[in-house]
Amino acid sequence: MNRLLILGTAVAALFAAPALAQSPTTLLNASYDVAREVFAAENEAFIKQHPGVTIDQSHAGTSKQARAIVEGLEADVVTFNQVTDIDFLVKQGFVSDDWQQDFPNSASPFYSFPSFLVRAGNPKNIKDWNDLARDDVQVIFPNPKTSGNARYTYLAAFAYAKEAFKGDEEQIEAFIAKIFDNVPVFDTGGRAATTTFVEREIGDVIITFESETRAIAKEYGTDKFEGVVPSVSLLAEFPVAIVDKVVDKRGSRDLAKTYLDFLYTEEGQRIAAEFGHRVHDEKVSAEFKDQFPEIRLVNVDDVFGGWSKIQEEHFASGATLDKLYGSR
Repeated sequence: MNRLLILGTAVAALFAAPALAQSPTTLLNASYDVAREVFAAENEAFIKQHPGVTIDQSHAGTSKQARAIVEGLEADVVTFNQVTDIDFLVKQGFVSDDWQQDFPNSASPFYSFPSFLVRAGNPKNIKDWNDLARDDVQVIFPNPKTSGNARYTYLAAFAYAKEAFKGDEEQIEAFIAKIFDNVPVFDTGGRAATTTFVEREIGDVIITFESETRAIAKEYGTDKFEGVVPSVSLLAEFPVAIVDKVVDKRGSRDLAKTYLDFLYTEEGQRIAAEFGHRVHDEKVSAEFKDQFPEIRLVNVDDVFGGWSKIQEEHFASGATLDKLYGSR
């Protein structure tokens, strides 16, 4: 009897082994353009906990990334900077419509906001959003048609203008159009915009996520650049999701979930904070509290009525963004 039991167990193990061996050990994370460094660090830490696993990265503006997935980029997970681009994948049948319930904080492990980075000494004395519309200021941020980063900048400036002009649509739109006029070149993504500002030395101020402004100053020197936190900005959450259509095809769902869960662990949160992101973990947030200045943040629900309304009123073909951006 024991011999039969042992033999049966051995046979079962024999048949199970190939299945285990064939389980995917690689993931592709499609992410936003300025997230290269933080995910290089997150991936390294994750792999230490899961030897034999490989995490590949793809980086570009998230609207471009979403279209690439629909066109064949087999990303197991997305770590985007804009809800609307994941909603686009939902509409295309790649992500489940309840994706925001799969992970904490509406599937956003960390957050930031559009902030300013100026040249050392702040020679143009740029302090707030209204300075971006001055005739003597050149502003750098990427194309809001291709970059989630830039869409947050557009929305943050719009939110400021709503308050400043007390909801007067004509003045608000004139303000946004003037800022667009002050942008000498619209790059396709946030990292290209950083190159324009830092290496090509074009522009007086770059508008990007606070995490990116901190990374630029750290890499290139605080003697060359300094951050400016505006009076108000827009909460920028970084949503994550499993690409169901891809993981079901590859059999990588478990690994994909484990990977995204890691971003919420204390270690994953600490790495994000080290790279200038604000995090939800209370212990880690307290550790980094002195590094992050106070700022009044507004959110898309309160100012614009939510992402669905934003998509319809601002980002749809022929909507407000198209009207103000024009043929630039």
